[in-house]
Amino acid sequence: MREPRDEGSKPPKNSSSATSFPLILDIEDFKGDFSFDELFGNLVGELLPAYKLEDAEGDGGDSQPNGHLRAPSDASKYSSQVVASPLFPEVEKLLSLFKDSCKELLELRKQIDGRLYNLKKDVSVQDSKHRKTLSELEKGVDGLFDSFARLDSRISSVGQTAAKIGDHLQSADAQRETASQTIELIKYLMEFNSSPGDLMELSPLFSDDSRVAEAASIAQKLRSFAEEDIGRHGIPVPMGNATASRGLEVAVANLQEYCNELENRLLSRFDAASQKRELTTMAECAKILSQFNRGTSAMQHYVATRPMFIDVEVMNADTKLVLGEQGAQASPNNVARGLSSLYKEITDTVRKEAATITAVFPTPSEVMSILVQRVLEQRITALLDKLLEKPSLVNLPSVEEGGLLLYLRMLAVAYEKTRELARDLQAVGCGDLDVEGLTESLFSSHKDEYPEYEQASLRQLYKVKVEELRAESMQISDSSGSIGRAKGASVVASQQQISVTVVTEFVRWNEEAISRCNLFASQPATLANNVKAVFTCLLDQVSQYIADGLERARDGLTEAANLRERFVLGTSVTRRVAAAAASAAEAAAAAGESSFRSFMIAVQRSGSSVAIIQQYFSNSISRLLLPVDGAHTAACEEMATAMSSAEAAAYKGLQQCIETVMAEVERLLSAEQKATDYRSPDDGMAPDHRATSACTRVVAYLSRVLESAFTALEGLNKQAFLTELGNRLHKVLLNHWQKYTFNPSGGLRLKRDITEYGDFLRSFNAPSVDEKFELLGIMANVFIVAPESLSTLFEGTPSIRKDAQRVVAYLSRVLESAFTALEGLNKQAFLTELGNRLHKVLLNHWQKYTFNPSGGLRLKRDITEYGDFLRSFNAPSVDEKFELLGIMANVFIVAPESLSTLFEGTPSIRKDAQRFIQLRDDYKAAKLASKLSSLFS
Repeated sequence: MREPRDEGSKPPKNSSSATSFPLILDIEDFKGDFSFDELFGNLVGELLPAYKLEDAEGDGGDSQPNGHLRAPSDASKYSSQVVASPLFPEVEKLLSLFKDSCKELLELRKQIDGRLYNLKKDVSVQDSKHRKTLSELEKGVDGLFDSFARLDSRISSVGQTAAKIGDHLQSADAQRETASQTIELIKYLMEFNSSPGDLMELSPLFSDDSRVAEAASIAQKLRSFAEEDIGRHGIPVPMGNATASRGLEVAVANLQEYCNELENRLLSRFDAASQKRELTTMAECAKILSQFNRGTSAMQHYVATRPMFIDVEVMNADTKLVLGEQGAQASPNNVARGLSSLYKEITDTVRKEAATITAVFPTPSEVMSILVQRVLEQRITALLDKLLEKPSLVNLPSVEEGGLLLYLRMLAVAYEKTRELARDLQAVGCGDLDVEGLTESLFSSHKDEYPEYEQASLRQLYKVKVEELRAESMQISDSSGSIGRAKGASVVASQQQISVTVVTEFVRWNEEAISRCNLFASQPATLANNVKAVFTCLLDQVSQYIADGLERARDGLTEAANLRERFVLGTSVTRRVAAAAASAAEAAAAAGESSFRSFMIAVQRSGSSVAIIQQYFSNSISRLLLPVDGAHTAACEEMATAMSSAEAAAYKGLQQCIETVMAEVERLLSAEQKATDYRSPDDGMAPDHRATSACTRVVAYLSRVLESAFTALEGLNKQAFLTELGNRLHKVLLNHWQKYTFNPSGGLRLKRDITEYGDFLRSFNAPSVDEKFELLGIMANVFIVAPESLSTLFEGTPSIRKDAQRVVAYLSRVLESAFTALEGLNKQAFLTELGNRLHKVLLNHWQKYTFNPSGGLRLKRDITEYGDFLRSFNAPSVDEKFELLGIMANVFIVAPESLSTLFEGTPSIRKDAQRFIQLRDDYKAAKLASKLSSLFS
């Protein structure tokens, strides 16, 4: 906005005459960063000074636009004036100002609209001109493109013509050159067309040492041309061409003679340069010699003259480094170290030669191929022939000399190290030579018969090991000569026991053999066949070793059986003889027990050995057989077949073990059982409710002797053995007890014996045996109940355990969480309290009923069932209470006249027994009430 004009100047025509503040607006005021607030302030600033004051206060407090502070007196003065003046005195001036401003703005808009119209018109004109110019330019560009296309076509045509002319010129030049060379060659050929051996008059070219390369090239071309011509016409030639043919034959002969002489001369020069290490001269000679049979003679000559192939000392040093001093037996480890050193030396030598060959020969790869082939076929083969002397399979070398195993280990070491050498030589460079195939051919004669040697070696090792073990056993047997026969036999048997360590050694041999199979076999089928053959050897060895060991252990059982039969006596013998026989029988029993343990140890170690074989098969063998169809299945079948002989020996031995145990049981029963055990005399003595001494001895013997069986046997084998033993024991006891008669107190003692046997046999986990002894316990009741009660004795026997079993099943289910949650003293206190409460509940429960003898038997069976379950509580006080309950249940079983002796010696339970007697169903009929006072007084 422009500044207001002076008073003397002429106001604009659109300004109002009523205002004294002329206003002029300019277009420049609306350019740039336009602000309406600023425009408005400039318009009203002269009329409303308070507006500027408020702006100044809002922007900078008391500061004025020029930066100076407003005086406080002025501000107060101005405020007092505002209060005194009317509310809006400048309204009229402002309205006039705004109207004039609107008119100015309208005028400005008209000016701007006019300018915009003129600009649009100018732009339209210029756009038309521009479009016209672009159209003319496009036409010109199209003309240029057409001209360029014609020019390009012309250039292409000229280029093709020039190329054809160039080809013709090049062909003509080549023909001219060929014709010139042919003329030259014919001239040289005529020189060689003289009589044989007359080479003195040849061109200087063929005698100039500085032009040897050119002479060699021309000689080769002449010879090829002459030989081709002779071959085309054939020999003999027709008469009409005899002269020409004779001439060419003479030329060929002369050329061959010259080429031979030249080649020999170059080789001599090459050798001289080689000795002086003049690589440049060697390279020149090699390049010239490459024109003679592609330089084969030079390559072979260079390789053949290397010191490693012609120096005898080098060969001897190789042998000494690998095999050691002459006469000393080399070990595989020493040979491996020697081969590593030698092969490293050879590789370094070849690497140095490779540098020379690369610098000298135009085709170094072919020379390297010849060099590496010569190294393998001459130097390595000579060493392997001395190292690997194939032994005879008919007359095996002794183990002291290393046996077949030494040969196989040497073969493996040599093969592995030679393959490493081949890989190193391949890395150095050997052209197109098949180094791997050549290396395999060095060992082909050994690998063809390798499986037979491996199996023969394993058999030899097994034979030596068995002889070693047998010698140790014989030595121990000789040292125990002063020991008694039975004791000595057991000592020898113990020394000849099956050893897991020995089986592990068999496996270690086999693992080593399998590693060699992996080394020598490259095809999966070959590897599978070799592995199967080697593993079959292991199966045969382990099967034979286990079977022999079990047979030796059986021999101890047989010897013990012979000792028992030897001391069986008749009925009429003296006391002295009987005492000696008893002592011998004790010795035979000790021998039988020792043999039993030895056989069980043998069985246990046999099982461990078989487990080792199975684990070895799973970890190492099966994966090698899987790639071949049927190989894995066949190996599994062979493994089962191989172990069948050992299983048969184990089965026979276990049968003998049972016979041994049963023989000792019968001896103990015959020696310890007395007739008075089951028929106590009526001498007023208190009856004995303990198990008989025979029963105690038998159970102690079985516990002692079967400890090894529990450890040695597993799974179904253990279950079958213990079941058979339990059935045999049942049969023996049944036959034994049939020799005696029983009174009621004897019946109770018999029942105690049966319970003792049954408790022990429960550890067998053989339900059929448990059932038989339960029935024995029931049958023993026939000696206890009154005669009139025998008819009802076995009524309902099959279900005697049903009610008690339901209670036990419930308790087992409910207490399962308690067994898991509780620990230590808390668990013990809880279970003891629970057992005592159960005893009290059952006692109160049974007092609601009356019992006949058969009911008493069912009650006794229930008490036994509860007692068996509560033993898992490990609460001795609870176990004692249920044992006393079992004793008290006898009051329902025995005859009334036997009650007087039932509780003698057990005063602590008389009170409870008195209550139980009152529950008998014949309590009133037998007038037992009158007898109670005298019975428990």
